[in-house]
Amino acid sequence: MKKLTYLLFFCVLIACEKENNMNNDATEEFPGGATTYLNIFSGAFEQPSSNLSNAELAQHATGDVGFSANFITSPAINNPGLGPIFNHVSCVACHPKNGKSPQPLSGADLKGLLFRVSIPRADESEGPMPVPGLGGQFQQKAIVGTQSEGQVSITFTETSHTFADGTPYTLRKPNYTITSSTASIPANMMISPRIAQQVIGLGLIEAIKEQDILSQQDINDSNSDGISGKANRVFNPATNQYELGRFGWKANNASLLEQVAGALHQDIGITSFIFPTEASYGQSQYDGLADDPELDSQAVIDLTFYTQSLAVPKRRFFNDPAANKGKEIFFNIGCNKCHTQKYTTGTTGFGFVSNQTIYPYTDLLLHDMGNELADNRPDFLANGNEWRTPPLWGIGLTELVNGHTSFLHDGRARSILEAIMWHGGEAEAQKVQVSKLSKTERENLIKFVSSL
Repeated sequence: MKKLTYLLFFCVLIACEKENNMNNDATEEFPGGATTYLNIFSGAFEQPSSNLSNAELAQHATGDVGFSANFITSPAINNPGLGPIFNHVSCVACHPKNGKSPQPLSGADLKGLLFRVSIPRADESEGPMPVPGLGGQFQQKAIVGTQSEGQVSITFTETSHTFADGTPYTLRKPNYTITSSTASIPANMMISPRIAQQVIGLGLIEAIKEQDILSQQDINDSNSDGISGKANRVFNPATNQYELGRFGWKANNASLLEQVAGALHQDIGITSFIFPTEASYGQSQYDGLADDPELDSQAVIDLTFYTQSLAVPKRRFFNDPAANKGKEIFFNIGCNKCHTQKYTTGTTGFGFVSNQTIYPYTDLLLHDMGNELADNRPDFLANGNEWRTPPLWGIGLTELVNGHTSFLHDGRARSILEAIMWHGGEAEAQKVQVSKLSKTERENLIKFVSSL
Protein backbone atom coordinates (compact mmCIF):
# COMPACT_ATOMS: atom_id res chain seq x y z
CA MET A 1 0.00 0.00 0.00
CA LYS A 2 1.21 3.49 -0.76
CA LYS A 3 2.64 5.49 2.08
CA LEU A 4 0.10 8.01 3.33
CA THR A 5 1.42 11.34 4.47
CA TYR A 6 -0.79 13.11 6.95
CA LEU A 7 -0.02 16.79 7.11
CA LEU A 8 -2.53 19.09 8.75
CA PHE A 9 -2.30 22.77 8.04
CA PHE A 10 -4.39 25.83 8.55
CA CYS A 11 -4.88 28.55 5.99
CA VAL A 12 -7.20 31.52 5.94
CA LEU A 13 -9.83 31.26 3.21
CA ILE A 14 -11.66 34.34 2.00
CA ALA A 15 -15.38 33.64 1.57
CA CYS A 16 -16.56 35.09 -1.74
CA GLU A 17 -18.64 34.30 -4.77
CA LYS A 18 -17.10 32.50 -7.74
CA GLU A 19 -15.19 34.94 -9.93
CA ASN A 20 -12.49 35.10 -12.57
CA ASN A 21 -9.58 37.48 -12.12
CA MET A 22 -5.85 37.64 -12.75
CA ASN A 23 -4.95 38.62 -9.19
CA ASN A 24 -2.68 36.28 -7.26
CA ASP A 25 -5.04 35.74 -4.34
CA ALA A 26 -3.08 34.18 -1.48
CA THR A 27 -5.60 31.34 -1.41
CA GLU A 28 -4.73 30.30 -4.99
CA GLU A 29 -1.42 28.89 -3.78
CA PHE A 30 -3.62 26.24 -2.14
CA PRO A 31 -5.90 25.23 -5.06
CA GLY A 32 -7.74 22.58 -3.05
CA GLY A 33 -8.40 24.86 -0.11
CA ALA A 34 -7.80 23.13 3.21
CA THR A 35 -7.55 19.76 1.41
CA THR A 36 -4.33 20.87 -0.35
CA TYR A 37 -1.21 18.72 0.03
CA LEU A 38 1.91 20.84 0.52
CA ASN A 39 4.85 18.71 -0.66
CA ILE A 40 5.79 18.31 -4.31
CA PHE A 41 7.28 14.91 -5.25
CA SER A 42 6.48 11.93 -7.47
CA GLY A 43 3.83 10.68 -5.04
CA ALA A 44 1.99 14.00 -4.85
CA PHE A 45 -1.21 12.58 -6.41
CA GLU A 46 -1.42 9.71 -3.90
CA GLN A 47 -1.97 11.77 -0.74
CA PRO A 48 -5.14 12.10 1.34
CA SER A 49 -6.76 15.49 1.82
CA SER A 50 -4.90 17.36 4.53
CA ASN A 51 -8.01 18.05 6.62
CA LEU A 52 -9.38 14.53 7.09
CA SER A 53 -10.40 13.26 10.52
CA ASN A 54 -8.83 10.09 11.90
CA ALA A 55 -11.91 8.08 10.92
CA GLU A 56 -11.80 9.54 7.41
CA LEU A 57 -8.11 8.75 7.12
CA ALA A 58 -8.87 5.14 8.04
CA GLN A 59 -11.60 4.87 5.39
CA HIS A 60 -9.27 6.52 2.85
CA ALA A 61 -6.62 3.91 3.62
CA THR A 62 -9.16 1.10 3.17
CA GLY A 63 -10.19 2.52 -0.19
CA ASP A 64 -6.54 2.86 -1.14
CA VAL A 65 -6.12 -0.90 -0.78
CA GLY A 66 -9.02 -1.47 -3.16
CA PHE A 67 -7.69 1.04 -5.69
CA SER A 68 -4.34 -0.79 -5.78
CA ALA A 69 -5.77 -4.33 -5.74
CA ASN A 70 -5.33 -6.71 -8.66
CA PHE A 71 -8.55 -8.60 -9.35
CA ILE A 72 -8.37 -12.24 -10.40
CA THR A 73 -10.81 -14.83 -11.68
CA SER A 74 -13.32 -16.61 -9.45
CA PRO A 75 -13.23 -18.60 -7.30
CA ALA A 76 -10.62 -16.89 -5.13
CA ILE A 77 -10.32 -15.74 -1.54
CA ASN A 78 -9.15 -12.21 -2.34
CA ASN A 79 -10.39 -9.89 -5.10
CA PRO A 80 -12.31 -12.45 -7.21
CA GLY A 81 -14.57 -11.68 -10.16
CA LEU A 82 -12.28 -10.46 -12.94
CA GLY A 83 -13.85 -10.51 -16.39
CA PRO A 84 -14.85 -12.58 -18.23
CA ILE A 85 -13.85 -9.72 -20.56
CA PHE A 86 -12.01 -6.63 -19.35
CA ASN A 87 -9.51 -3.87 -20.12
CA HIS A 88 -7.26 -4.07 -17.05
CA VAL A 89 -7.03 -5.90 -13.72
CA SER A 90 -6.86 -2.89 -11.35
CA CYS A 91 -7.59 0.81 -10.99
CA VAL A 92 -3.90 1.73 -10.85
CA ALA A 93 -3.24 -0.08 -14.13
CA CYS A 94 -5.07 2.76 -15.86
CA HIS A 95 -4.31 5.49 -13.30
CA PRO A 96 -0.65 4.88 -12.35
CA LYS A 97 0.15 6.67 -9.10
CA ASN A 98 -3.34 8.20 -9.44
CA GLY A 99 -2.16 10.13 -12.49
CA LYS A 100 -2.71 10.17 -16.24
CA SER A 101 -2.07 7.23 -18.51
CA PRO A 102 0.37 7.80 -21.40
CA GLN A 103 -0.81 7.57 -24.99
CA PRO A 104 -0.04 4.05 -26.26
CA LEU A 105 2.13 3.77 -29.36
CA SER A 106 0.55 0.51 -30.54
CA GLY A 107 -2.48 -1.63 -29.96
CA ALA A 108 -0.39 -4.33 -28.29
CA ASP A 109 -0.58 -2.49 -24.96
CA LEU A 110 -3.34 0.10 -24.75
CA LYS A 111 -2.22 1.18 -21.26
CA GLY A 112 -5.04 3.37 -19.91
CA LEU A 113 -6.70 3.99 -23.28
CA LEU A 114 -10.17 2.54 -23.78
CA PHE A 115 -12.82 2.79 -26.46
CA ARG A 116 -16.48 3.56 -25.91
CA VAL A 117 -18.61 2.18 -28.74
CA SER A 118 -22.25 2.67 -29.73
CA ILE A 119 -24.65 2.80 -32.64
CA PRO A 120 -26.95 5.72 -33.49
CA ARG A 121 -30.36 6.03 -31.84
CA ALA A 122 -33.35 8.29 -32.51
CA ASP A 123 -32.90 10.28 -29.29
CA GLU A 124 -29.23 10.53 -28.35
CA SER A 125 -30.13 12.42 -25.14
CA GLU A 126 -31.15 9.04 -23.70
CA GLY A 127 -27.51 7.98 -23.79
CA PRO A 128 -25.36 5.81 -26.07
CA MET A 129 -26.97 2.72 -27.64
CA PRO A 130 -24.79 -0.40 -27.02
CA VAL A 131 -23.45 -2.31 -30.02
CA PRO A 132 -24.98 -5.79 -30.40
CA GLY A 133 -22.35 -8.35 -29.43
CA LEU A 134 -19.91 -5.70 -28.12
CA GLY A 135 -21.83 -3.61 -25.61
CA GLY A 136 -20.89 -0.02 -24.80
CA GLN A 137 -17.14 -0.45 -24.27
CA PHE A 138 -14.63 -2.49 -26.21
CA GLN A 139 -12.76 -5.00 -24.01
CA GLN A 140 -9.60 -6.33 -25.61
CA LYS A 141 -8.71 -8.80 -22.83
CA ALA A 142 -10.39 -11.94 -21.48
CA ILE A 143 -9.88 -14.57 -18.80
CA VAL A 144 -8.45 -17.97 -19.69
CA GLY A 145 -10.87 -19.97 -21.80
CA THR A 146 -12.77 -16.91 -23.00
CA GLN A 147 -12.25 -14.95 -26.19
CA SER A 148 -11.79 -11.18 -25.96
CA GLU A 149 -13.89 -8.84 -28.06
CA GLY A 150 -10.95 -8.25 -30.40
CA GLN A 151 -7.98 -5.96 -30.89
CA VAL A 152 -7.10 -2.37 -31.75
CA SER A 153 -4.46 -1.13 -34.16
CA ILE A 154 -3.00 2.39 -33.92
CA THR A 155 -1.24 4.43 -36.59
CA PHE A 156 -0.22 8.07 -36.55
CA THR A 157 -0.41 10.93 -39.01
CA GLU A 158 2.00 13.79 -38.32
CA THR A 159 1.54 17.30 -39.71
CA SER A 160 3.95 20.26 -39.70
CA HIS A 161 3.00 23.77 -38.59
CA THR A 162 4.70 27.08 -37.85
CA PHE A 163 4.17 29.75 -35.22
CA ALA A 164 4.01 33.37 -36.42
CA ASP A 165 7.61 33.93 -35.33
CA GLY A 166 8.79 31.11 -37.60
CA THR A 167 9.23 28.43 -34.93
CA PRO A 168 8.13 25.06 -36.31
CA TYR A 169 6.05 22.47 -34.46
CA THR A 170 4.28 19.24 -35.34
CA LEU A 171 0.97 17.64 -34.33
CA ARG A 172 0.52 13.89 -34.18
CA LYS A 173 -2.96 12.46 -34.82
CA PRO A 174 -3.67 8.84 -33.88
CA ASN A 175 -5.85 6.67 -36.10
CA TYR A 176 -7.65 3.71 -34.54
CA THR A 177 -8.99 0.53 -36.13
CA ILE A 178 -11.01 -2.00 -34.14
CA THR A 179 -11.18 -5.59 -35.30
CA SER A 180 -13.52 -8.02 -33.55
CA SER A 181 -13.16 -11.77 -33.38
CA THR A 182 -16.49 -12.42 -31.65
CA ALA A 183 -19.05 -10.05 -33.17
CA SER A 184 -19.86 -8.43 -36.46
CA ILE A 185 -18.92 -4.74 -36.40
CA PRO A 186 -21.79 -2.70 -37.85
CA ALA A 187 -20.94 -0.08 -40.47
CA ASN A 188 -22.51 2.66 -38.34
CA MET A 189 -20.57 1.85 -35.15
CA MET A 190 -19.19 4.97 -33.48
CA ILE A 191 -15.90 4.84 -31.56
CA SER A 192 -14.68 7.22 -28.85
CA PRO A 193 -11.09 6.84 -27.58
CA ARG A 194 -10.63 8.00 -23.98
CA ILE A 195 -7.44 8.03 -21.93
CA ALA A 196 -7.45 7.57 -18.15
CA GLN A 197 -7.24 10.88 -16.29
CA GLN A 198 -5.68 11.81 -12.96
CA VAL A 199 -8.00 11.32 -10.00
CA ILE A 200 -7.01 14.16 -7.66
CA GLY A 201 -9.55 16.69 -6.35
CA LEU A 202 -12.60 14.75 -7.51
CA GLY A 203 -14.45 15.20 -4.22
CA LEU A 204 -14.08 18.97 -4.62
CA ILE A 205 -15.42 18.80 -8.18
CA GLU A 206 -18.42 16.88 -6.86
CA ALA A 207 -18.94 19.57 -4.21
CA ILE A 208 -19.16 22.50 -6.65
CA LYS A 209 -22.69 23.87 -6.47
CA GLU A 210 -24.84 22.89 -9.44
CA GLN A 211 -26.08 26.44 -9.95
CA ASP A 212 -22.48 27.67 -10.25
CA ILE A 213 -21.95 25.30 -13.16
CA LEU A 214 -25.29 25.94 -14.85
CA SER A 215 -24.92 29.72 -14.55
CA GLN A 216 -21.97 29.54 -16.95
CA GLN A 217 -24.00 28.04 -19.78
CA ASP A 218 -24.35 30.16 -22.90
CA ILE A 219 -25.76 27.60 -25.31
CA ASN A 220 -26.75 30.17 -27.95
CA ASP A 221 -23.67 32.38 -27.43
CA SER A 222 -25.86 35.31 -26.40
CA ASN A 223 -22.80 37.46 -25.62
CA SER A 224 -21.24 36.72 -29.03
CA ASP A 225 -17.83 35.80 -27.63
CA GLY A 226 -17.65 32.54 -29.60
CA ILE A 227 -18.03 30.41 -26.45
CA SER A 228 -21.27 28.44 -26.05
CA GLY A 229 -20.77 25.98 -23.24
CA LYS A 230 -23.57 23.69 -22.14
CA ALA A 231 -24.09 21.21 -19.35
CA ASN A 232 -24.62 17.52 -19.95
CA ARG A 233 -27.64 15.78 -18.41
CA VAL A 234 -26.96 12.09 -17.89
CA PHE A 235 -28.75 9.10 -16.44
CA ASN A 236 -27.38 8.13 -13.04
CA PRO A 237 -28.10 4.45 -12.25
CA ALA A 238 -27.27 5.09 -8.59
CA THR A 239 -30.29 7.40 -8.25
CA ASN A 240 -32.33 6.21 -11.26
CA GLN A 241 -32.73 9.73 -12.62
CA TYR A 242 -31.15 12.23 -15.01
CA GLU A 243 -28.66 14.60 -13.37
CA LEU A 244 -25.93 17.11 -14.17
CA GLY A 245 -22.88 15.39 -15.65
CA ARG A 246 -19.53 16.31 -14.05
CA PHE A 247 -17.07 13.45 -14.62
CA GLY A 248 -15.57 11.81 -17.66
CA TRP A 249 -14.29 13.28 -20.91
CA LYS A 250 -17.84 14.13 -22.00
CA ALA A 251 -19.25 14.87 -18.52
CA ASN A 252 -21.06 11.56 -18.97
CA ASN A 253 -21.13 10.58 -15.28
CA ALA A 254 -23.06 12.45 -12.61
CA SER A 255 -21.39 11.20 -9.42
CA LEU A 256 -18.20 9.60 -8.22
CA LEU A 257 -20.14 6.55 -7.04
CA GLU A 258 -21.40 6.04 -10.59
CA GLN A 259 -17.94 6.75 -12.02
CA VAL A 260 -16.23 4.22 -9.73
CA ALA A 261 -18.88 1.52 -10.12
CA GLY A 262 -18.89 2.04 -13.89
CA ALA A 263 -15.11 1.67 -14.09
CA LEU A 264 -15.23 -1.54 -12.04
CA HIS A 265 -17.99 -2.86 -14.30
CA GLN A 266 -16.64 -1.95 -17.73
CA ASP A 267 -12.86 -1.76 -17.21
CA ILE A 268 -12.37 -4.76 -14.90
CA GLY A 269 -15.57 -6.76 -15.27
CA ILE A 270 -16.59 -6.45 -11.60
CA THR A 271 -20.29 -6.24 -10.76
CA SER A 272 -21.70 -4.25 -7.83
CA PHE A 273 -25.00 -3.03 -6.42
CA ILE A 274 -24.93 -0.20 -8.99
CA PHE A 275 -24.20 -2.48 -11.95
CA PRO A 276 -25.28 -5.99 -10.82
CA THR A 277 -25.24 -7.62 -14.27
CA GLU A 278 -22.08 -8.64 -16.12
CA ALA A 279 -20.99 -6.28 -18.91
CA SER A 280 -20.84 -9.34 -21.16
CA TYR A 281 -24.50 -10.27 -20.58
CA GLY A 282 -26.12 -11.25 -23.86
CA GLN A 283 -22.76 -11.82 -25.54
CA SER A 284 -20.88 -14.99 -26.33
CA GLN A 285 -18.48 -14.35 -23.41
CA TYR A 286 -21.18 -14.26 -20.73
CA ASP A 287 -20.35 -16.81 -18.00
CA GLY A 288 -23.91 -17.36 -16.73
CA LEU A 289 -22.70 -17.69 -13.13
CA ALA A 290 -24.98 -16.64 -10.27
CA ASP A 291 -22.19 -14.86 -8.40
CA ASP A 292 -23.25 -11.23 -8.81
CA PRO A 293 -22.69 -8.72 -7.38
CA GLU A 294 -19.02 -9.60 -7.05
CA LEU A 295 -17.93 -6.63 -4.89
CA ASP A 296 -19.89 -5.79 -1.75
CA SER A 297 -21.45 -2.36 -1.32
CA GLN A 298 -19.10 -1.22 1.46
CA ALA A 299 -16.04 -1.95 -0.68
CA VAL A 300 -17.52 0.16 -3.50
CA ILE A 301 -18.31 2.97 -1.05
CA ASP A 302 -14.78 2.85 0.42
CA LEU A 303 -13.26 2.92 -3.04
CA THR A 304 -15.45 5.89 -3.95
CA PHE A 305 -14.43 7.67 -0.74
CA TYR A 306 -10.79 7.18 -1.67
CA THR A 307 -11.34 9.09 -4.92
CA GLN A 308 -13.36 11.74 -3.08
CA SER A 309 -10.66 12.36 -0.50
CA LEU A 310 -7.49 12.60 -2.60
CA ALA A 311 -5.68 15.90 -2.16
CA VAL A 312 -4.77 18.50 -4.77
CA PRO A 313 -1.06 19.44 -4.63
CA LYS A 314 0.05 22.96 -3.81
CA ARG A 315 0.65 25.37 -6.70
CA ARG A 316 4.24 25.72 -7.91
CA PHE A 317 5.95 28.93 -9.14
CA PHE A 318 3.26 30.93 -7.35
CA ASN A 319 5.28 34.12 -7.11
CA ASP A 320 7.45 33.48 -10.18
CA PRO A 321 7.49 36.58 -12.45
CA ALA A 322 7.47 34.54 -15.67
CA ALA A 323 4.53 32.42 -14.49
CA ASN A 324 2.63 35.56 -13.50
CA LYS A 325 3.22 37.06 -16.95
CA GLY A 326 1.92 33.79 -18.38
CA LYS A 327 -1.17 34.08 -16.20
CA GLU A 328 -1.83 37.52 -17.61
CA ILE A 329 -1.57 36.11 -21.14
CA PHE A 330 -3.92 33.22 -20.18
CA PHE A 331 -6.61 35.66 -19.09
CA ASN A 332 -6.04 38.26 -21.81
CA ILE A 333 -6.39 35.62 -24.52
CA GLY A 334 -9.58 34.33 -22.89
CA CYS A 335 -8.56 30.83 -21.86
CA ASN A 336 -10.45 31.42 -18.61
CA LYS A 337 -13.74 31.62 -20.53
CA CYS A 338 -13.80 27.80 -20.41
CA HIS A 339 -11.15 27.12 -17.78
CA THR A 340 -13.01 28.86 -14.94
CA GLN A 341 -10.52 29.81 -12.29
CA LYS A 342 -12.31 29.75 -8.96
CA TYR A 343 -15.27 28.37 -7.00
CA THR A 344 -16.49 28.09 -3.44
CA THR A 345 -17.82 24.60 -2.86
CA GLY A 346 -21.20 23.96 -1.27
CA THR A 347 -22.08 22.26 1.98
CA THR A 348 -22.08 18.50 1.44
CA GLY A 349 -22.19 15.34 3.50
CA PHE A 350 -18.38 15.47 3.63
CA GLY A 351 -17.09 18.34 5.72
CA PHE A 352 -13.56 18.20 4.34
CA VAL A 353 -14.70 19.31 0.84
CA SER A 354 -17.45 21.66 2.02
CA ASN A 355 -17.18 25.46 1.80
CA GLN A 356 -13.69 25.39 0.31
CA THR A 357 -12.25 28.07 -1.97
CA ILE A 358 -10.77 26.11 -4.87
CA TYR A 359 -9.01 26.83 -8.18
CA PRO A 360 -9.63 23.94 -10.61
CA TYR A 361 -9.65 26.01 -13.84
CA THR A 362 -12.68 24.32 -15.42
CA ASP A 363 -16.31 25.19 -16.10
CA LEU A 364 -17.24 21.46 -16.33
CA LEU A 365 -19.29 22.31 -19.43
CA LEU A 366 -19.28 20.81 -22.90
CA HIS A 367 -17.62 22.78 -25.71
CA ASP A 368 -17.23 22.21 -29.44
CA MET A 369 -13.48 21.67 -29.82
CA GLY A 370 -13.47 21.48 -33.62
CA ASN A 371 -13.43 18.74 -36.22
CA GLU A 372 -9.81 17.71 -35.62
CA LEU A 373 -10.56 16.64 -32.03
CA ALA A 374 -14.02 15.25 -32.76
CA ASP A 375 -14.86 11.62 -32.01
CA ASN A 376 -18.19 11.96 -33.87
CA ARG A 377 -19.98 10.00 -31.12
CA PRO A 378 -22.82 11.53 -29.07
CA ASP A 379 -22.98 10.88 -25.33
CA PHE A 380 -26.30 12.05 -23.85
CA LEU A 381 -26.39 15.82 -24.68
CA ALA A 382 -22.75 15.90 -25.83
CA ASN A 383 -22.45 15.78 -29.59
CA GLY A 384 -19.56 14.33 -31.59
CA ASN A 385 -17.52 17.55 -31.45
CA GLU A 386 -18.01 18.35 -27.79
CA TRP A 387 -15.78 17.61 -24.81
CA ARG A 388 -15.93 18.61 -21.15
CA THR A 389 -13.39 21.23 -20.09
CA PRO A 390 -10.92 19.24 -17.95
CA PRO A 391 -9.60 20.72 -14.68
CA LEU A 392 -6.05 21.99 -15.05
CA TRP A 393 -4.87 21.54 -11.47
CA GLY A 394 -1.93 19.14 -11.28
CA ILE A 395 -1.29 19.23 -15.05
CA GLY A 396 2.29 20.45 -14.64
CA LEU A 397 3.16 17.51 -12.36
CA THR A 398 2.27 14.85 -14.94
CA GLU A 399 5.87 14.34 -16.03
CA LEU A 400 7.13 14.15 -12.43
CA VAL A 401 4.41 11.72 -11.33
CA ASN A 402 3.95 9.61 -14.46
CA GLY A 403 7.08 10.20 -16.56
CA HIS A 404 5.28 11.51 -19.65
CA THR A 405 3.47 14.56 -21.02
CA SER A 406 0.52 13.01 -22.86
CA PHE A 407 -2.58 15.20 -22.90
CA LEU A 408 -6.07 15.54 -24.41
CA HIS A 409 -8.82 12.92 -24.55
CA ASP A 410 -6.69 10.22 -26.19
CA GLY A 411 -3.23 11.39 -25.14
CA ARG A 412 -2.27 12.57 -28.62
CA ALA A 413 -0.66 15.83 -27.45
CA ARG A 414 2.98 15.34 -26.40
CA SER A 415 3.17 18.59 -24.45
CA ILE A 416 0.96 21.29 -22.98
CA LEU A 417 1.77 23.52 -25.95
CA GLU A 418 0.73 20.82 -28.41
CA ALA A 419 -2.52 20.39 -26.48
CA ILE A 420 -3.24 24.10 -26.88
CA MET A 421 -2.48 23.99 -30.60
CA TRP A 422 -4.98 21.14 -31.06
CA HIS A 423 -7.77 23.43 -29.83
CA GLY A 424 -10.37 24.41 -32.41
CA GLY A 425 -14.06 25.15 -32.62
CA GLU A 426 -15.00 27.43 -29.73
CA ALA A 427 -11.30 27.72 -28.81
CA GLU A 428 -10.08 28.51 -32.34
CA ALA A 429 -9.63 32.22 -31.58
CA GLN A 430 -7.56 31.48 -28.48
CA LYS A 431 -5.37 29.03 -30.40
CA VAL A 432 -4.75 31.62 -33.13
CA GLN A 433 -3.73 34.17 -30.52
CA VAL A 434 -1.28 31.70 -28.99
CA SER A 435 0.19 31.06 -32.45
CA LYS A 436 1.03 34.78 -32.68
CA LEU A 437 2.86 34.96 -29.35
CA SER A 438 6.62 35.39 -29.20
CA LYS A 439 8.75 32.49 -28.00
CA THR A 440 9.17 34.14 -24.58
CA GLU A 441 5.43 34.73 -24.27
CA ARG A 442 4.70 31.11 -25.14
CA GLU A 443 7.19 29.96 -22.53
CA ASN A 444 5.60 32.21 -19.91
CA LEU A 445 2.13 30.89 -20.76
CA ILE A 446 3.28 27.30 -20.47
CA LYS A 447 5.06 28.03 -17.18
CA PHE A 448 1.80 29.38 -15.76
CA VAL A 449 -0.27 26.40 -16.92
CA SER A 450 2.46 24.07 -15.63
CA SER A 451 2.27 25.75 -12.23
CA LEU A 452 -1.37 24.75 -11.73
